[in-house]
Amino acid sequence: MIELFQIKCFAAVAEELHFGRAAARLFMTQPPLSRQIQMLEQALGVQLLERSSRSVRLTPAGQAFYRDGTAVLAMTSQAADTARRIASGDAGRVVLGYTAVAGYALIPELVAALQKRFPAVDIVLREMVSSDQQQALSSHGIDLAFLRPLVSGEAFGYALASKEPLLLALPASHALAARPRPALKDLAGQDFIMYDPVEGSYFHQKIASLFAASGIAPRYVQQIAQTHTILGLVRAGIGMAIVPASAQSLRLENIVYRPLWRKDAVAELYMAWPLAHRNPALDAVRDFALDCLAGQGGIDAPTR
Repeated sequence: MIELFQIKCFAAVAEELHFGRAAARLFMTQPPLSRQIQMLEQALGVQLLERSSRSVRLTPAGQAFYRDGTAVLAMTSQAADTARRIASGDAGRVVLGYTAVAGYALIPELVAALQKRFPAVDIVLREMVSSDQQQALSSHGIDLAFLRPLVSGEAFGYALASKEPLLLALPASHALAARPRPALKDLAGQDFIMYDPVEGSYFHQKIASLFAASGIAPRYVQQIAQTHTILGLVRAGIGMAIVPASAQSLRLENIVYRPLWRKDAVAELYMAWPLAHRNPALDAVRDFALDCLAGQGGIDAPTR
């Protein structure tokens, strides 16, 4: 059987072409080094070195074995390094789920920072509605989630990743677009594009609660799941809508954004992860994400 140490010994002799220098390089004496080479040649059944009192030369078989043997040593070293990096979380794979709105700004900026900090970690993105993210997190279909509802239960750790104000989005041609802050009463009876009550349940419930608390009743002309589609309808003049402030990053033309009558109307985004897992890269990515987002003032202390 050929041992890696024997290949290492042979490579040192092949590169030094001198047993004494090779032995010093390997921090050993010459007799055990010669013995390792002999055992290697016996295992292979070929002569690798031509020895004389004055020189050491590689045989043709020795030249071929040196090429392949050093490749084996390099692959072994790389495999060991990869294993250590995966165990420490510096390499591996993390599947990151996120809502469509989070994908407008927060997720691209975070992923860019993650790729710079962890170039050997494969960050896989999955755009999913919050309810699907919760299920995927439970089944380990994703490792890290950026979602709207708070994930409850002892199986998850979570942190409030960001808060952003809700804004009124109007067609630029709408009469209310000329006002810096439309009055609450002006929204009564207006054509309104609402989030879908199932796929957009977080925003649907939040906006409906705002209207109910204020005693106004807009006319829902469409109920849509995704923010970018809602804004497309607003731009076409079909109605107005309430959307998170990050939607402005889409830079759609012919839409104006105005603050709401309530300054406490905000959308919250949570980062969540399973407490029980076997992915060291997840711990490293999660901790970096917490630090990164906290530095931007957008994340609260986590619950783990």
